[in-house]
Amino acid sequence: MSEAVNVSDLFADAFDAGDISQSTLNVLNAHDLGVDINAAIGVSVDDLGSGESVFMTLILDDSSSIDYYSNAQVVRDGYNMVLDALKSAKLRDNILVHCVSLNAGVLHPFCKLDDAPKLDATNYMPNGGTPLYGTCLTTLATVLAKWQDYTNNGVDARTITVIITDGASTDSGVAKVATMVHDMVSMENHIIAGMGIDDGGTDFTEVFKEMGILEKWVLTPGNTEKEVRQAFGTISSSAVRASQSALSFSQTNAGGFGGN
Repeated sequence: MSEAVNVSDLFADAFDAGDISQSTLNVLNAHDLGVDINAAIGVSVDDLGSGESVFMTLILDDSSSIDYYSNAQVVRDGYNMVLDALKSAKLRDNILVHCVSLNAGVLHPFCKLDDAPKLDATNYMPNGGTPLYGTCLTTLATVLAKWQDYTNNGVDARTITVIITDGASTDSGVAKVATMVHDMVSMENHIIAGMGIDDGGTDFTEVFKEMGILEKWVLTPGNTEKEVRQAFGTISSSAVRASQSALSFSQTNAGGFGGN
């Protein structure tokens, strides 16, 4: 596992390289994220080795409504489906996986694909609210820091982050998230996507749009097991396509979910 990283220095490096704006740097520096990021940073550059790498992050809603609508198991199965699918990717040996839930926090830090734990009823137990924006801000900062750390060490890395929720956020800070998402997406090394499971009242396309996520990277399945599973299948196939090569990543990024 990696030693603690100096988060402020990594963000300063990203700014100096022109990868993030002053606005994003201000957002990142306004929050004391060092402890949270280091808790999730996981595998070091030395442990993974050189070559093209892909960092896959899933942010999972674990609010009580997930359980209320009987979607807990399908979310577990969907996450596990993504892990299994990635094992067929060309870059599988250089894929790191990271999973976060809105209430429980980091379910596991960045780790090698083969070491990523599957989700079950002991490690994914929906219960709580929907602090979507705060969790996304911290998690995207972690992804950015991870990417910058590897970039500083000469590793050609790209990232995929998928946010999955079934309700509107119960916290504030959407503008801060949008600032980060805009900068990261503009770099073309980061895919940021959202999946909103129908709750009967939330316009998830608009929710993710306000977060800066491009509509081509938004899924809005209905609230049935079949539809949610199909959406996870789309996420899986997109992640695999993006994890074949730098060219495949670029092509997948350009096409969004519609490129499947």
